[in-house]
Amino acid sequence: MALCGVKGPRFLGPNVYTEAPDGGWGWAVAVAFFLVEVFTYGTIKSFGIFLQDLMEEYGETNSRVSWIISICVFVMTFNGPLSSVMTNRFGFQLVVMLGGLLVSAGTIATSFTISVNQMYITYGLVAGIGYCLTFLPTVTILSQYFNHRRALVTAVASTGESLSMFALAPAFSALRDHIGWRHTMAVIGALQSIIIICGALLRPIIIKPRATHMAETDRLSSKELEALSSQENLEGTNHADSLTGNTSHGQNTSHSLDNELTRGSVSTGDSGVQSLKETEEKTLLEKEKQTSVENSVTELKESEKDDKQNTDAEKQVMKDQLKSDDEKLSAKKLLDFSILKEGSFILYSMFGLFATLGFFAPQLYIIELSVSRGVERDRAAYMLSIMAVSEILGRFAIGWILTRRQLMKRKLLVLLACVIAMTADLVGFTLVTEFYGLAVCCALYGFLMGTLSCTHIPILAEDDVVGIERMSSAAGVYVFIQSFAGLAGPPLGGLLVDVTQNYGAAFYSCAIGMAVSAVFLGLVRPAKRGLLCRRRNSKHPENIHERKEDSVEQSAVCEQNKRTESPQDCSEVDDNLACNQVEASRDSEEVISFA
Repeated sequence: MALCGVKGPRFLGPNVYTEAPDGGWGWAVAVAFFLVEVFTYGTIKSFGIFLQDLMEEYGETNSRVSWIISICVFVMTFNGPLSSVMTNRFGFQLVVMLGGLLVSAGTIATSFTISVNQMYITYGLVAGIGYCLTFLPTVTILSQYFNHRRALVTAVASTGESLSMFALAPAFSALRDHIGWRHTMAVIGALQSIIIICGALLRPIIIKPRATHMAETDRLSSKELEALSSQENLEGTNHADSLTGNTSHGQNTSHSLDNELTRGSVSTGDSGVQSLKETEEKTLLEKEKQTSVENSVTELKESEKDDKQNTDAEKQVMKDQLKSDDEKLSAKKLLDFSILKEGSFILYSMFGLFATLGFFAPQLYIIELSVSRGVERDRAAYMLSIMAVSEILGRFAIGWILTRRQLMKRKLLVLLACVIAMTADLVGFTLVTEFYGLAVCCALYGFLMGTLSCTHIPILAEDDVVGIERMSSAAGVYVFIQSFAGLAGPPLGGLLVDVTQNYGAAFYSCAIGMAVSAVFLGLVRPAKRGLLCRRRNSKHPENIHERKEDSVEQSAVCEQNKRTESPQDCSEVDDNLACNQVEASRDSEEVISFA
């Protein structure tokens, strides 16, 4: 594992795309998420097959044994921020692999426990932290690999939870009858080690916009131009050397001509004086040419030095930029708490908090509610199977619906419609009194449960909530807030049942929580667009108008001062400060008016 200041190793390198690929390696990530769903939520929901064996062996009550799952789920959701921090620091692969190791070790250790209190630690705490470190990072990176198909792929991959209840729960139950619950628990822990392999498949994805690629190509073209200019400079220096060689050759020929002319002047008498003057003029002209060539050579050498200095300076600037980028990456916030300043995220978190109150009652109390309404217990057991089948259908249906072009920008409205429909269905549980009516309510509840459970976290990546860039931190904080409702929901429902002696009271509490969540969900999109704050600030239009007039007058004064000021005026600094203050006040007022 990586220590402070040291980056952890990457088992599979990152994938670089200009945009979300909607496929490619994302399909491998989708398969990994399917298996993670099978061995996390699927295993947790299948833990009920061991409840009767644990009560008989340890002599504990149903409430005491049920706290094992309650602690596990609470630890899993409460430590959502921890998962986000570790993912931002060490990457998806190491965190999920560590989570798989904790899940497998905690489940195997549970098979060796001798009391329920020890199971609170092994399965509730150790395995619960492992579940937290595996589920959230996997669903986050899956959302990064897909954009247009995100809803469909997430819905299909999340069916591993429901399929696990059909395939693995009966298989584990039959295995328990043959080898006992302890050995069966050890087998489950060994199978959960598959999560480690799934973690290795979560290759990080890097999205580089096309503008950055264009900048890189521009850099390459500038480097090529520099190389060509250097080659031209070298050719120029060679040409200059050839010129200097020609001048030296000319000097030698001139010396030979001088000798011949002096000889001729001795033999010719008076004509020698004129020939000497002509040779002197020629030698002066040649010397001037030589000095001009030498000057050109020195200028070329100086230009080469300047080019080298410029290239060195550019290289240094590039190094500084790379260092600054590394410093920015190292200084990246492990958990972005700025999302708590966004009203859209706060409202969406409140939706998740109250909606969680509406999820628990049907699974816990549907059998007892059916028996209280005159349904035989054997037939009442089919209610859970109806919910499971309908949940799978709901996941497929919502994945197909949210990929339609007409609804891709209205995902929050589709989710709101599902929440309202579930509120009505929860009220319907308290009104029906026969088997078929309860079966219809269970089928509708399972369908809507499938639509909500596979979309409420991925929708955080939508621009109407927080966006894909900050989804990792947002998912951790969102699940953390949601954990309190998950811990308080079942005891609250049980308290209402004990007070009223009616199992329908638990369904009423769930319906109220779901209705309140629908109100918060309906306010998310207006809050993101600033409509809620605009109404609040529209109460004082006169003050804003007066401030705008003052700023206009002050800006006119500043412009007049700029026209009349001289370069030697000592009050230039004061005028600039005043103008800057006016511009800053104008910007702040624009922000206020925009809000």
